[in-house]
Amino acid sequence: MESLPNVAEAETLLYDDELEVLKQQYVKELPDVRAQTKFDYAWGLVRNGKKANQELGVKLFREIYNDNPTRRRECLYYLALGAYRLGSYKEARQRNEDLLRLEPRNVQALALRRLIDEKVRTEGLIGIALVGGVVAAVAVVGVIVYKSTSR
Repeated sequence: MESLPNVAEAETLLYDDELEVLKQQYVKELPDVRAQTKFDYAWGLVRNGKKANQELGVKLFREIYNDNPTRRRECLYYLALGAYRLGSYKEARQRNEDLLRLEPRNVQALALRRLIDEKVRTEGLIGIALVGGVVAAVAVVGVIVYKSTSR
């Protein structure tokens, strides 16, 4: 079984021309695409910068997960990465934790857990700052309206 990519590789974009090579191989094998070809294409799609491609990649990984029991372990990791790339952090965490239940010392999954937690924490702080900014703006408008009506 091949090793899982490290998180840094997961963050590296796969550009359209590189993805096209994987797609051509996938299309060439239709309707009986080999699991490895589908897997490679799905990974390329997830690493692409376009959301629609990432969604298709996750869909293909789900198919592989359901159709190939021997690939489920690695699919959990790639499904977690796909969900992470799509901003679905709850799903990413769930898939990653499923993998960690099977392999508690999986270095890549532990690194992905930290990455997911960091992203959730960062986005939570941004959300709090945005809400705080909206509350402050409403308060300022309220004060201005109050002052203008009390004259």
